[in-house]
Amino acid sequence: MSTNDRFPRGKSAIVAASTYGMGESPGMSSMDLAVSASLGALDQVGLKPGDVDGLFIGLPDDFLSGLTFAEYLGIQPRLTENNRTGGSAFLTHAMWAALAIEAGQCDVALIAYGSNQRTASGGLISSMRPSAYEAPYKLGRPVGAYALATSRYMHQYGLKREQLGEVAIAARRWAALNPDAFLRDPLTMEDYLKARMVSDPISVRDCCLVTDGAAAVVMVSAERAKHMAKRPVYLLGAAAATDHRDITSMPDLTTTAAVHSGARAFAQAGVKPADIDVVELYDAFTINTLLFLEDLGFCKKGEGGAFVEGGRIAPGGTLPVNTNGGGLSCVHPGMYGLFTMVEATQQLMGQAGERQVKDAKLAVAHGNGGELSSQATLVLGTEETL
Repeated sequence: MSTNDRFPRGKSAIVAASTYGMGESPGMSSMDLAVSASLGALDQVGLKPGDVDGLFIGLPDDFLSGLTFAEYLGIQPRLTENNRTGGSAFLTHAMWAALAIEAGQCDVALIAYGSNQRTASGGLISSMRPSAYEAPYKLGRPVGAYALATSRYMHQYGLKREQLGEVAIAARRWAALNPDAFLRDPLTMEDYLKARMVSDPISVRDCCLVTDGAAAVVMVSAERAKHMAKRPVYLLGAAAATDHRDITSMPDLTTTAAVHSGARAFAQAGVKPADIDVVELYDAFTINTLLFLEDLGFCKKGEGGAFVEGGRIAPGGTLPVNTNGGGLSCVHPGMYGLFTMVEATQQLMGQAGERQVKDAKLAVAHGNGGELSSQATLVLGTEETL
């Protein structure tokens, strides 16, 4: 970590987290969904849109979504931000919101996202574009990019498809405990291995869902949080990193920039991977979970497949991962990053129902954008961790 890498540890907190319209929400626009989730989050702590002076959003179908968001809510915020780094954007929003709150640039930050990609007439929205050098090969995006990473990892470390299956099955077992999850029916290893191949070696069960859905969180100063929420969730560390845009420019297909974002976020928080009670990872594909477990330091490089065997990351396992069912089985409306924050928050607030991890005090939320391109890591904790 750079000696200049300082973060206001525990100076800001999430006081509310909400989802809306997960699965299918016909007739609603992406902004409709985002605003609905936002109003739900604000209502949890007795706030109105007019109380918000910091807006953070990045919709898949509106590149000026920060302006549209303010207009829709009928407010004039002091700070509007719609940075787009793909699915990791919302975790970078949390980082910038914490810095803005500490600097006095805003008092109430609202981070929101929504997408109607499943029910929209245009279908799946994608920002993936091949370079002039890649276009002749017609690589399907983004699945082909992740298939390349998976193939390389298998070649280099001997990963078995059954080990990827452990990731998909664990996600489905968590989803079975979540009434809001899109896919809750049982998934066996036999089902996984028989699933239709999409881009060898990735099958349909290695791929995230295509759903509608929205999420929102409200952040304030730590001092204000004490009076607004029964159990605020404090931001202890936040960092982002990137080393490429397109998969064909990735320096090493088996190692992501999460090695940098994770190390910095843990150092800021003053904790280690072994201290974490619950882990929420951006699992757009099963290989993501393995790469991020390794790159964030939960296991060594090349050992991710063995690490997840035996239900270690499933309900009842020693490391709860993607406890809502993740992008594989719960929800994935184009960009999933904010949902990692919502689930981590609900776990630390003790609001996760049947899937609640007992005595959870420290959580990691990790976002991924592009083709393993942009990585953002948050370390979140309860008051006991300050």
